[in-house]
Amino acid sequence: MDLLTVYGIVSVISMLIFYTLEARSKVYVLLFAAACLASSAYGFLQGAWPFGVVELVWSVVALRRWRVA
Repeated sequence: MDLLTVYGIVSVISMLIFYTLEARSKVYVLLFAAACLASSAYGFLQGAWPFGVVELVWSVVALRRWRVA
């Protein structure tokens, strides 16, 4: 397993954890947005640009939800 794969696993697991915790505090919404950005970077680095674009959109949605909350 290379370093890029480990980075991708950590970023996606972080997304799952922070998404689960969003109802507890708006800080977790912000952390979810950051994890989405990390996953987006992974997608682009991996060469899976559609995944990178979708995760980038999710991060924008999460940042908007954090700002409104």
